[in-house]
Amino acid sequence: MRNLIKRLSDAGELLVVEREVDPRFELAAVTRRVQQVGDKAVLFTRVRGTALPVVSNLYGSHERLCRLIGAETDSFCRSWVERLRQPLAHEVYDTASSSPAVEPCRLGDLPLITYHGKDVGPYFTSAIFLAREPDTGTPNLSFHRSMFVNDRELRVRLGSSHDLARYQHTAELRDQPLEAALLIGVRPEIFLAAGYSLPYDANELELAAKLAGRPLPMRRCQAIDLMVPADAEIVVEGRFLPNVRRPEGPFGEFLGAYVPEGLNHVFEVLAVTRRTDAVFHSITCGTPEDLRPLEALTAARVYEHVSRVVPGVLDVSTRPNCLITIVKIQQQYEGHGKQALLAALGSNMDYNKVCIVVDADVDIHDLDDVMWAYLTRGPADQRAFILERIPGFYRDEFKDHWGRLALDATMPWGRAAEFERKRIPGEDAVDLARYLSASRT
Repeated sequence: MRNLIKRLSDAGELLVVEREVDPRFELAAVTRRVQQVGDKAVLFTRVRGTALPVVSNLYGSHERLCRLIGAETDSFCRSWVERLRQPLAHEVYDTASSSPAVEPCRLGDLPLITYHGKDVGPYFTSAIFLAREPDTGTPNLSFHRSMFVNDRELRVRLGSSHDLARYQHTAELRDQPLEAALLIGVRPEIFLAAGYSLPYDANELELAAKLAGRPLPMRRCQAIDLMVPADAEIVVEGRFLPNVRRPEGPFGEFLGAYVPEGLNHVFEVLAVTRRTDAVFHSITCGTPEDLRPLEALTAARVYEHVSRVVPGVLDVSTRPNCLITIVKIQQQYEGHGKQALLAALGSNMDYNKVCIVVDADVDIHDLDDVMWAYLTRGPADQRAFILERIPGFYRDEFKDHWGRLALDATMPWGRAAEFERKRIPGEDAVDLARYLSASRT
């Protein structure tokens, strides 16, 4: 992660806050203001109550995510799927290299950040859990909000559709704890791999090694039987207790509202280690750093599925919120758009609340352009499809996210000439500086 921080600093994409900030609300408030005026990362050098600096908004830019995987701005999905499908050309793990020096610390020595007004207390929001499937030993990476209780206890929300929840359930049926390590401040390849949904039996560390193009340096934990990335800034070792649930929340989640208090899993902390000059990574949920990676990786998942079953798929976007999916196609036959919609609806059972398909000339990252296409390229009543009573997002006891809306915003087949978009010759080449020079006195 620190290599990414240095690259952003060298490129002028890192702001540094040297004034001391309060981890209760102030740090999150400043981060939010930074995001409102641009997409630069921000480093807080002095955070009250801790010796560790805090960095945020590392991944708050779609363009930055594209650079991290060597993709053009409009080809994240295609580049990601190419990486996903390529064979691994090297070993996954490098356990021979020397590891950076680490030292023990208490959980309470870390920045204890409270983000939103009604949050019950401090949370670790960039927490990536590394655990192994109890029977096969296959490792899994996944994000889960983690509520700080004390030096020995975290309370963790495990979504029912996540692999880690299945791991924990398997261990719990045997009345056994599930060992896991909480990683804070990891290399970008591990961060991105943790956000992508692979099949249950797949190894997300292998995906991270593919993205990195080399084996991942690993080291052995001190209190549990697990190997962890050697260059992680902070590692919290522990175990999920079987058949134990305690109150967790409320917490302001990524959809923009508070998730109320509920009985959730208990993680017993056994050891905490940090690099001697560790930097803590903070994510304010629901802001660009939370949403841009989730949107890009969800879009890649949809693209991987839809492009396998429908021809002519050019790109996918899930902006401005991952509950919407927009598919761009090059029309090849009548009804092509509707087939793409069917494939998109079936590609992700959690997030595809609204699916829209558009033609190749539409900017799928601009919802104004997407809705313009729907409103101008055919009758509204014949191109909207409501699918009722279909389960949606798992965190939904009141069924607020059930049902699906599908919109075919493509132009009618065979009538493309009628819908050619108007253009002003030369507008893209205009240099405004030549026209708006300062007036002479």
